[in-house]
Amino acid sequence: MRHLFTYILAMLLLTLASCSVTRDLRKADAHYDYGEYYAAAGIYTKAYRRIPSAEKLTRAEVAYKQGECYRYINQSIKAENAYMKAIRYGLPNDTVFLQYAEVLRKNGKYQAATIQYQQFLENHPEDLQALNGLESCRLAEEWKNKPKKYTVNRLQELYLKRSNFSPILIPAEYKTLLFASSSVQKEGKKPSKITGLPDNDFFITKLDQNEKWEKPLPVEGAINTEFDEGVGCFDPDGKILYFTRCVNKSDSALSGSSAEIYRSVRSGEQWSEPEKLSIFRDTNAVFAHPAISPDGLYLYYVSDMKGGYGGKDIWRSPMYEKTFGPPENLGPQINTPGDEMFPTIRTDGSLYFSSNTLPGLGGLDIFKAVYLEEDSSWVVENMYDLNSNADDFGITFFGKKEKGLYSSNRNEPRGWDKIWSFGEPEQLTQISGFVTDRFGEPIPEASIRIVNDKGTNTKVISRRDGSYSYQVEKNAEYAMLATCRSYLNYSNQFVTNDKDSNYVVNFSLTSLYLPVRIENIFFEFDRWELRPESGPALQELLKLLLDNPHITIEIGAHTDRKGSEEYNLELSKKRAESVVNYLVKYGIDSERLSAQGYGKSKPTRVDKYMETNYPYLKEGSFLDESFVETLSLQQQEIADQINRRCEFKVLKTTYKLF
Repeated sequence: MRHLFTYILAMLLLTLASCSVTRDLRKADAHYDYGEYYAAAGIYTKAYRRIPSAEKLTRAEVAYKQGECYRYINQSIKAENAYMKAIRYGLPNDTVFLQYAEVLRKNGKYQAATIQYQQFLENHPEDLQALNGLESCRLAEEWKNKPKKYTVNRLQELYLKRSNFSPILIPAEYKTLLFASSSVQKEGKKPSKITGLPDNDFFITKLDQNEKWEKPLPVEGAINTEFDEGVGCFDPDGKILYFTRCVNKSDSALSGSSAEIYRSVRSGEQWSEPEKLSIFRDTNAVFAHPAISPDGLYLYYVSDMKGGYGGKDIWRSPMYEKTFGPPENLGPQINTPGDEMFPTIRTDGSLYFSSNTLPGLGGLDIFKAVYLEEDSSWVVENMYDLNSNADDFGITFFGKKEKGLYSSNRNEPRGWDKIWSFGEPEQLTQISGFVTDRFGEPIPEASIRIVNDKGTNTKVISRRDGSYSYQVEKNAEYAMLATCRSYLNYSNQFVTNDKDSNYVVNFSLTSLYLPVRIENIFFEFDRWELRPESGPALQELLKLLLDNPHITIEIGAHTDRKGSEEYNLELSKKRAESVVNYLVKYGIDSERLSAQGYGKSKPTRVDKYMETNYPYLKEGSFLDESFVETLSLQQQEIADQINRRCEFKVLKTTYKLF
């Protein structure tokens, strides 16, 4: 009787768990269907962990939707991992190969992206997005080796928390700047379920006497509201601001929202009450990202109205004071099945815009287009010297000068946008970059040793923001080594050509004294054999050992709280040994390596980055069994996953030194 009761109870718990997963998936699907990707991503992630591994199709479908959500909210690393799971579990929809290829390209993994594009093209040989993506992977290597016309730098003076994007320089002095930012939480409003960020407001700043930007402040007056404002332009006289406002009644897309274009007249420091522009009768379409032609006769804008080529296209309409002529699509040389957005018109009439489908380095790339009247066509070129494999968009110029500002989320783990400057470099060849830790925080006063094959042997020191720069010789082979107290060394190499160029080399340094989690190490379930996709992470660890020949390290493997202590110790020991064997195979002296299995005896200590991602975990606390069991079931799964890890720590720094 007792056994029967236990069986019935177990079956009941399984049924309840299954119902809970189904309920969460329905809830996530509802958010997904309404475009609330941030909210949906969190629920899909929790539900995925509770789906039995035997239900492969369900796991594949949920993983794919996870990937879609992360792709839309610029979490491309997470999107990559989710698409990989969808493919591993056999998702029957081969669109996953295309989306997987897109995020691989956005993550700078061009060779891997090429394979996925080719896989998708086997069944869709004429798909323009895939064909352009494949061509992009080929061009990326070519562009990477070309000399750069512009130098680019992140603007630290305009570094506000969260996203800051779409700068607008006001004509004709070009000393006042507006940009959009989500740095301020609006009173009475929750973060958006679509992006996970507060709605945007306009901020303003000016250049001081030393040509430095003053502290940005929110624009006063009626422009900023409880809604989302940003992405605009000024008329040629700098008197009228045209901008985008997304009107929604709550943080949810369920309430209905629309992107519309407004205008406000500037008089000194004052702004008139914004008025909405009625561009076209299609009330269901998006109208956003305005740009004014130099003669003031045309309004360019972004819309998804009928008659376009795919997602969001760039259109234009004649302007007659406050009325507009019929919309004109800019055509297939500009617009694609993907998205073309953020148009800017320079004083010479050239059009700058961003596209995620024209051949580019990844994400949104900035393009320049010049219209040829004689044959009624556009000449379009990729501004590869401004672009990265991340999103690059929202460009503005200092009048006729070849310098300006734009937005990019390169090197931003959360996908947040920041404002960068660009300009033509001085006529010299220069190397520049940033020195950061593994979390992207700047490391000041790091030493970068620079040596070349022509006798140069010098040293530069990183600045307060982690940046450095140095004038280098042409036609030379360079080796560089970044060092800093309390960090391991890291090397880079590059070759200069015979032209004036600007080379960018960044360094990411690893702490000398803290255990370092080795991300993306994968083992077969309940086994210790390394999976093939662990290769990139292991090669990075191999490089670190080669750059630091006098260190010895311990590879420590850890399990979660489940299972017996004896079993977990044995499994973790064998997993650590697998990593050691890999490194020995590639030439590392076995005396420099030791393997240690800790089982569940050393739970993870929560750092500030974990606390940011999981607010219920507090920095400095340990994820031991007693703490984990106080969490909800979903939170327990996350804590267990964090505890399952491989780490390395430095034991000695004097191996064969004396």
